[in-house]
Amino acid sequence: MSVVRRHKLLLVAMAVILAAILWRIFLSPSTAASMSSTPPPVLTVNVTNPTRENWSEVIQADGILTAWQEAVIGAETGSVRITELLADVGSTVKRGQVLARLASASANSDVRKQKAAVAQARANLEQAQADVKRSKAAADSGALSVQKIDEYRIAEESDRALLDSAEADLQSKQIVLAQTNVLAVDDGVISSRSALLGNVVSVGTELFRIVRQGKVEWQAEVTAQQLARVQEGQEVSVTLPGGKAIHGQVRLVAPTLSANTGRAIVYVSLPANSGAQVGMFASGSIKLSKKWAVALPESALVLRDGRSDVYVLGPDGNTVSRRTVVTGRREQGLVEIVSGLDTGAHVVASGGAFLSDGASVKVVNAGRMNRDAT
Repeated sequence: MSVVRRHKLLLVAMAVILAAILWRIFLSPSTAASMSSTPPPVLTVNVTNPTRENWSEVIQADGILTAWQEAVIGAETGSVRITELLADVGSTVKRGQVLARLASASANSDVRKQKAAVAQARANLEQAQADVKRSKAAADSGALSVQKIDEYRIAEESDRALLDSAEADLQSKQIVLAQTNVLAVDDGVISSRSALLGNVVSVGTELFRIVRQGKVEWQAEVTAQQLARVQEGQEVSVTLPGGKAIHGQVRLVAPTLSANTGRAIVYVSLPANSGAQVGMFASGSIKLSKKWAVALPESALVLRDGRSDVYVLGPDGNTVSRRTVVTGRREQGLVEIVSGLDTGAHVVASGGAFLSDGASVKVVNAGRMNRDAT
């Protein structure tokens, strides 16, 4: 046998031996099964179980913020000009506070003139009363006739009536003078001002509008089906455009629905100084009766392609499977699972966005959530 042939046979033998070694290491059935059954974990996770929560059912609605009540303040006397403005839009005012002053020179003059008329009428009455007194003293002596005595008595009654009339006219003039001070009719916040300095106003001219007591309410629009479930006194949570949430209460439920929209208005009282402003558009929720819910942390949800998924730990404790669920109410960082999940399932608490169906994981905490259902 030639040297070349022996060399070739030696190389073939070495290749067969090397292939056998590699097969035993990588391709033997036991090694392949071991490798396929324990793939390396792609993520270390915590798992949790659904909890039962006693939550209020809610109605979601939208609506506009309006004044609880508005007060219109107008001029009660006319043909006078505005001489002073003491309040503007946004001013917080108290009942009886002076908001503007009108020219009062003419009214003051009328009051002084009428006071003089009252004084004159009072003097005439005193004179008549003195005449009656003297006539009664002279009646016994026969110095005065009965007719004269009656004249003195009638003159006294006439002067008393004239004094009453003069005092009533004085009161009227004083009212006109007081009306030159434009007063706030209630506590509140001025929402509009049409009064202009120097403008001559007529009786009834609107000068200011006030949001009474600074109260703003939410007028929520609900459907006919929702309206049947809403009652006065129910709690409401309203979210303002800036994201601030405030709490209110149903004050009134409209008895009729709009013929144009088919919706009804629910009037919700909001606390004063809550930051709500008239004209804002806000969304909110009206709380109804309580109902049990199966809930998970919001972090357990994975939103993909318009659906909500969770990842559930399999029986082997190492792999997860994807479950599509239907969600409902949300409260305090939890979300209601309406369907698609067993109550005893072990769910990945967070990080599900990095997983896929059948992925291998390492579980570091498989305990249940420590929350008491209320």
